[in-house]
Amino acid sequence: MAEEVEPDKLEITDELIAERNDFIPGQTPEDMTPWMRPVVAGIDVLNLWVGRLACLMVIPIIAVMVIEVVSRKLFLAPTDYSFEYSRMLAGAMFMLGAGYALMRGVHIRADFIYRNWTKETQMTVDGLLYLAFYFPAMVFFLWVSFEYTSKAWVTWERSMDTAMMAPLAPARTAMPLCAFLLLLQGISELFKTLYEMSAPRRRMFLIALPFYLVGLAIIFLATVYPNMIPLGDAWRGLVGGLGGLSQEAIGLVMIAVMLFSIFVGFPISFTLIFLAFVFGAWGFKAKMAFYLQTFQFNSTMLDEQLVAVPLFVFMGILMEKAGLMERLFTAIQLMFSRTRGALFVAVLFVSMIFAAATGIVGASVTILGIMAARTMNKSGYDVRLAAGTITAGGTLGILIPPSIMLVVMGPVLEVPVTELFQAAIIPGIMLAVLYMLYALIRCWINPDLGPILPVEDQPETSPFYALEFTSVFASLVVMIWLVTLGIQGSFAGLFPFAGLVVPLAWVALMWAVYTWARKVRPGGFYYSDLWYEFFMGLVPPTTLIAFALGSILAGWATPAEAAACGAFGALLLSLAYNKLSWASFYDALIKTLEITVLIMFLVAASNFFGAVFSRLGTPTMLTELLLAWELAPTMILIIIMALVFLLGWPLEWVPIVLIIVPILVPTLEALEINLTWFAILVAVNLQTAWLSPPVALSAYFLKGVVPEWDLKDIYLGMMQFMLIQLLGLVLIFTFPQIALWLPAYFAGQ
Repeated sequence: MAEEVEPDKLEITDELIAERNDFIPGQTPEDMTPWMRPVVAGIDVLNLWVGRLACLMVIPIIAVMVIEVVSRKLFLAPTDYSFEYSRMLAGAMFMLGAGYALMRGVHIRADFIYRNWTKETQMTVDGLLYLAFYFPAMVFFLWVSFEYTSKAWVTWERSMDTAMMAPLAPARTAMPLCAFLLLLQGISELFKTLYEMSAPRRRMFLIALPFYLVGLAIIFLATVYPNMIPLGDAWRGLVGGLGGLSQEAIGLVMIAVMLFSIFVGFPISFTLIFLAFVFGAWGFKAKMAFYLQTFQFNSTMLDEQLVAVPLFVFMGILMEKAGLMERLFTAIQLMFSRTRGALFVAVLFVSMIFAAATGIVGASVTILGIMAARTMNKSGYDVRLAAGTITAGGTLGILIPPSIMLVVMGPVLEVPVTELFQAAIIPGIMLAVLYMLYALIRCWINPDLGPILPVEDQPETSPFYALEFTSVFASLVVMIWLVTLGIQGSFAGLFPFAGLVVPLAWVALMWAVYTWARKVRPGGFYYSDLWYEFFMGLVPPTTLIAFALGSILAGWATPAEAAACGAFGALLLSLAYNKLSWASFYDALIKTLEITVLIMFLVAASNFFGAVFSRLGTPTMLTELLLAWELAPTMILIIIMALVFLLGWPLEWVPIVLIIVPILVPTLEALEINLTWFAILVAVNLQTAWLSPPVALSAYFLKGVVPEWDLKDIYLGMMQFMLIQLLGLVLIFTFPQIALWLPAYFAGQ
């Protein structure tokens, strides 16, 4: 019999994290080299406490943004500090948490090759790359950020894009602190790799270490203070004239080295920082590379759109902890209990709601597997179709707003996140409907794939169940219509807050009719118990999502403000359902920090890498080369989509969106391709990659919670829905208005 799965012990919110370190902060193995033990323990504990404190910054970020929305909407008195405080706190949070994230092993790496090596090989490669990539990058990062920050303190530089004109030095101080903590943590991680090596190999590293430190010091001084050492001029001449290549050719070498380095398996962020320094110094000047680094990291820290990332992540984790999806799933499976494939419908319906609530694929697939698999097995459902439905439904979180990927992609493409959210709604619903139709048609052709639930599992209903079903869903349609009108401001002239009061009044009327029908039972008609469960599972999360997302689409609030209000609402929901303790609340903060650092630090590193790459002029050269082929824009776009699809197998969406997509932007602009449409194509394409064996992590998440299902069956089930996904991609490619109609509608409004 399969081992019972305990959901509370599953890590379901970190699908981007390659691996977690086994070391407990402060505890070191007794057989570790004695002089290493206090160093490793001290550094780990330091970064542990920095991370524990940094995650608390989520709370004031939410507070200042909620205060801003309330002040602006209720009292018509916007604050002059919320914009500055929120972005500076968010920027400082992910910078200060970077060392903690490295200690926890959550910086993203492409480990599909790395994980197949022996432990000895892994540790040897890690040790070499820490010495070759990591420490040089962190030493230069510390020097550059310290110089940049000290100037801000000396001149008391202020921001010039807001009326508050807040001083920038306090927030910028997080940069050198980040570099310092990362440098320290790198020492700890290097010692851990040495501990895992065999004694002879460890001895070789320790013998070479003093010579390495001397060499690193010489390179640093020759680069930063060339006049201090005799080799300075020679070093600059060597770096500047190496190979005699043009800047554009250096950029091509840069991309080739980047791809090779990523696939070796070292954390991508640090690889990009090191390569940007090296190729920047080679292609133009080291000082220019230093300037680009500080500018890009500072810009990422103060990017107001990216403030939404930790807030949406926190909102999703709280919604998952509230346990609302289990209640909704149970109600929907009972509603369709007399229909073939009822559990498929329930999985896909819940997956749409959960996608809008969390946007985290690992959480969606895991929760859906826990909720549905046991019932599917008991009811005799086909394993392959069941596995395909669960994994496909779980991937909707990539696309359906508020998608974290779209939040990150907006600044990359310089497209408003609001517009991307608008463009993703119809494609997301279309894909869910395609999944549902496929499952139901398969069950109609072969009833054995999704049998009707056993009689003992079917709910008690009135003799007029069809009327129950029709009236409930008609009422829901009216409620959605009223919410939409409220968001659009159609009730503004009635009375204050009519946009909120009218939908709530309709919900109250629905409740009154439900209660009256159950008490009086006119003609034997009444509403079953399952409708109460359905509404308690559906209305709270969907109302929260509707107002958070609706406020973005209607222009009432920025994505960050809406995310803050959504996170605050999710906190209240979790408390109302008695699903939140201090321990789980703090756990949500820590997980938010980990995922935020994972994404945001890579955003900053890839922006630096992309700035150097652009400065070399290679994107312009590639654009001119593609245009010289005189291919139709459609054909070039097909080639790009094929490239994204292939890269989606070994890589997660973060490096693809942040590294590959920016390289393509000049070509897309030259071809006059709509970037909003392109963003949705990329999102659907990467969603397809989640269903593409053998690398797709969705299969491993599902296998983890349903161990009795064979991985081969899970793969075969996923591949069916991958084809449906490709059909959806073709439809959006062929008919761009599927993605562009809603943004055009809102623009017209």
